[in-house]
Amino acid sequence: MFELVQLTQNCYFIQSPARIGLVCLRDCPDEVVLIDSGSDRDAGKKVKRILDSRGWKLKAIYNTHSHADHIGGNRYLQEQTGCAVYAPGMERDFTLHPLLEPAFLYGGFPPGDLRHKFLMAQESRAEALTEQVLPPDLEPVPLPGHSFDMTGFRAGDVVYLADCLSSEATLEKYGISFLVDVEAYLDTLSHVMEMQAEMFVPSHAEPVKDIRPLAKRNMDRVWEIAGIMEEMAREPLTEETMLQRLFARYNLKMNAEQHALVGSTVRSYLAWELGRGRMERYFENNLCLFRTV
Repeated sequence: MFELVQLTQNCYFIQSPARIGLVCLRDCPDEVVLIDSGSDRDAGKKVKRILDSRGWKLKAIYNTHSHADHIGGNRYLQEQTGCAVYAPGMERDFTLHPLLEPAFLYGGFPPGDLRHKFLMAQESRAEALTEQVLPPDLEPVPLPGHSFDMTGFRAGDVVYLADCLSSEATLEKYGISFLVDVEAYLDTLSHVMEMQAEMFVPSHAEPVKDIRPLAKRNMDRVWEIAGIMEEMAREPLTEETMLQRLFARYNLKMNAEQHALVGSTVRSYLAWELGRGRMERYFENNLCLFRTV
């Protein structure tokens, strides 16, 4: 873990629970930028040891999105190197104010068992990701769906895909991948399937030359979940009852974190189903009920 893997002359990734991209700048070979920073201070320390061993200077961190396993090393690396941190769109707000993440998931001020480093990174001084702050080596690739404004990056023949794909193993283990916008996610997967590159680097799946089979597998899972939810809602159901039945269907174990993550995702699916006219929502006996139409 935390080994440096070279892909092309100037493109690398650091093997970690959420892969960290690393690009050597062509105009300044001793300067590098990171794509994400790992999960916490300890991850930041391990990344810095790799940089120091190569004599590389860290110029900037480009965060793909604001989930803690991608921004947790920001603060340490920023303090140690003075590097800039950039985050796209709303992801910057969550990076500046990490309490927003568990609050968003919970739907209110989060209880203590959701305010931990896996859902709430330390804040870092993130600036807005714009075309002007990107080096010539990087091109932004919008990848919304898993998070509000998630952005991947193309560096020549390599595309860093952040969290827009779950591995086969993750799909089998967890069943329901976290999403905030189902429609945007399906559009993202369609776009990914059309991309051309020599190598694709998802954060939580093995780098591959052909990303289409895994993108199709993730897309199929979305439609599978939607179909299951529509079948369940042939009788009126509350959101919590649907969540309980989905946990049983995918053999998941309920705890505070999974209730927040999967619960938020199920609400995103319900919003999508309402929007495309596949379900209706109504109120009866002071219950909010969903029913397939």
